Amino acid sequence: MSEKYKALLAADMDCTLLAPGKDVPEGNKEAIRALKGSGVAFTIATGRSSFLVGKFAEDLGIEVPVITSNGGSLFDAAARKQFASKDFEESKIRDLLRYLLDNDADATLYSDEGIFFAPNSSRKFFVEGYNVGVEPSRQSPIIDIDRSFPEKEQIPRFNKILLIRPGEDIVSRFSNDPELEFLSSGMDLFDVMCRDVTKGNALLSLADYLGVPEDRTFAVGDSDNDISMIEAARYGIAMGNATEGVKKVSQYITANYDSLGFAKAVYEYVIPLVESFS
Repeated sequence: MSEKYKALLAADMDCTLLAPGKDVPEGNKEAIRALKGSGVAFTIATGRSSFLVGKFAEDLGIEVPVITSNGGSLFDAAARKQFASKDFEESKIRDLLRYLLDNDADATLYSDEGIFFAPNSSRKFFVEGYNVGVEPSRQSPIIDIDRSFPEKEQIPRFNKILLIRPGEDIVSRFSNDPELEFLSSGMDLFDVMCRDVTKGNALLSLADYLGVPEDRTFAVGDSDNDISMIEAARYGIAMGNATEGVKKVSQYITANYDSLGFAKAVYEYVIPLVESFS
């Protein structure tokens, strides 16, 4: 067992820890400080790119790797480097890119070099919003691509594709591909990763790295892409605003994110359990 940590708690970001595009509310920050005081390792587990978590990790004083790209990456936010990444094979990502670009998909791709945007991507505003007030050296790189991109001699390695409002043909192509994980991460949002890349597997990998037993792991979330980590954790927590799928696999249901449901779960459920551990 870890001599440093009694337990590990991983929390989704959007609509769990904070409102999309907003900062973490002070009540949740206080709860995170209370977790640390109780010997709990706290981290973020998000579908966001590694480049969209740094200022939050710094603000929250997160000391352990964060789970990004829906489990595709363990990221050392302080060093701004990938701790581990599950990337698409080069031939696979080239084929997927050709298909998406030929079909004018609203697609955004995550790489350790930055965030890449297809011509029809509607997500650039979110990254531009993140960069506001962040020093240039720590801003998220924004890179536009076009149909010629997949044919370049060298392309970056990618660990996630974000699709927004994909058409039925795209959904069918990606959801039926045995080499891919394809799941909803919010209204009209779909995450695509390599097979077996999930927040749940990343949570267990992180617990092993930290020396925290699996029976002392906690996870909290609201969307279907959180189900894997809530099932993988010994103690799963659903937000009040969570999908029915998340609630069904959770041991505890807290209040909505905009009513500080995260903090409520920490004080009423997580810390009392941790204090009961021998």
